[in-house]
Amino acid sequence: MDLNDRTRVSEVMSTPLETIGADEPLREAARRMSDDDISALVVTTGGGCIVTQSDIVGAVAAGRDLDEAVVRDVMTENVETVTPDLLMEEVAAMMTMYGVKHLPVVDDDYVGMVSSTDVAEHLS
Repeated sequence: MDLNDRTRVSEVMSTPLETIGADEPLREAARRMSDDDISALVVTTGGGCIVTQSDIVGAVAAGRDLDEAVVRDVMTENVETVTPDLLMEEVAAMMTMYGVKHLPVVDDDYVGMVSSTDVAEHLS
């Protein structure tokens, strides 16, 4: 990454932020991700949680019924977040350090999502 690059999260993050409740069926989470062409949703009733395509694929691989299982069953809790003014090089470093592909963007409240796809597109 260009060390002189001063691109901020706010310039590349996905908005509006897509959310889902913790008690929604996994099938609804999968449908929303597919319809909106996204790979993660912030869980509004989970307190700092997200559910990702990987979480849902893991549930399917484990034989879970997507109509019976709910988001709470597979969501990732206590996720790291970033602020809109953070530099993209710092986002890339955080994703690598924490082994994650999505970071919710918080500025008093959740305002967007930055993904590894956003980082890759920014680098190209």
